[in-house]
Amino acid sequence: MSFFKKIFASDKKETLDKGLEKSKTSFFSKLNKAVAGKSKVDDDVLDNLEEVLVSSDVGVATTLKIIERIEARVAKDKYLGTSELNKILREEIAGLLSETNTGNATEFSLPQHKKPYVIMVVGVNGVGKTTTIGKLASQFKKQGFNVVLGAADTFRAAAIDQLQVWADRVGVPMVRQNMGSDPASVAFDTIKSAVNQNADVVIIDTAGRLHNKINLMNELTKVKRVMQKVVDDAPHDVLLVLDGSTGQNAFEQAKQFTAATEVTSLAVTKLDGTAKGGVVIGISDQFQIPVKYIGVGEGIDDLQVFNKFEFVDSFFK
Repeated sequence: MSFFKKIFASDKKETLDKGLEKSKTSFFSKLNKAVAGKSKVDDDVLDNLEEVLVSSDVGVATTLKIIERIEARVAKDKYLGTSELNKILREEIAGLLSETNTGNATEFSLPQHKKPYVIMVVGVNGVGKTTTIGKLASQFKKQGFNVVLGAADTFRAAAIDQLQVWADRVGVPMVRQNMGSDPASVAFDTIKSAVNQNADVVIIDTAGRLHNKINLMNELTKVKRVMQKVVDDAPHDVLLVLDGSTGQNAFEQAKQFTAATEVTSLAVTKLDGTAKGGVVIGISDQFQIPVKYIGVGEGIDDLQVFNKFEFVDSFFK
């Protein structure tokens, strides 16, 4: 690794540490109370740990899975001390994340055999969807990729204008139509324009309404079908953006969108302003969808490629 890459990696890790600080402080404050006065991991400690994990937005199903794994380890070692609980938790959570997040990417990259690589971004209004698209475009451009944005959330003029601001800020072209236009038509024009420009990646915003599931499914299916008239296997990635600060509401949003369309990856935003970082662990596990990106700050460079090992290291540091 070059000197400059080392500095960048160090800065990135520092941002991640800082972004997860509230989650970590809250979690360990609860954990310390759960094991206070106990020297051995017993049923009481496990009951308290279960409560800590659920209250840290890890989710009930994932919490029970973690507790079962720790119980199995306690059964092997009858005298497992509470001083080892931190290490065991770290190992089990890393193991859970590894089951879904099988890759270990550290930089913003694209598959070489897909050009243009088409990303369709979904999620409700207010989760940071447009901001995530803008930051993603910026990161891809820094890697030397040619990026085209598509404003297919045509139900709100503000959504189109906000995406235009990001396109201008990053310095990438954006395809737009008037408010109320057919979203599928915008997607079609965007991909056609990207092909003509020999672009590397297309990022298409979609409407953020959590309305009737059937309507949402039909709308997203139509957008995908029209995309495939230009690039037959598009979209290559359906990225669901979730607001990590909403905790359990993020689970509900994931449930709605995974029922409406085939979500292939997740971006969890706003982790820096919340103590609900545990939501990343629960959502990744319960929906068996890899977390691809996390937002850990306001800056344009504070969208990071999710690295399970760095995340666990920052959380348990």
